[in-house]
Amino acid sequence: MLLLRAREKMMERFRPLISAHGVTDQQWRIIRALHEHGGMEPRQLSDLCSISSPSMAGVLARMESLDLITKERFAEDQRRVLVSLTSTSEGIFSAISGDLEHLYASLEEDVGKGVVDRVYKAVDELLAGLEA
Repeated sequence: MLLLRAREKMMERFRPLISAHGVTDQQWRIIRALHEHGGMEPRQLSDLCSISSPSMAGVLARMESLDLITKERFAEDQRRVLVSLTSTSEGIFSAISGDLEHLYASLEEDVGKGVVDRVYKAVDELLAGLEA
């Protein structure tokens, strides 16, 4: 419950910015992941973005209809699909990421840089332990 409450409090800061650019939380996570890692298959995106496969299929379909992503079948295996960003979503990433820096700076001012650094370290350690 504590981690869920912390996530929701964080999203209260960031969700208005993301929504103002016309994307949902899930769409933003996908855009960010593809921007940072390049094209991926839906299963890889599901794992990285913590979105279930059934939900991912629907989100990607909506994103494709909004010209936020493209899907390209692999030549050697037509069952596999590579998901990539479009110039539209790259523009959204650029617009949001600049403003996000200000929100992160504000967060550090509000709670202290040391607290933020310790939380990042603790969550990294928690994830590493859970994934081992």
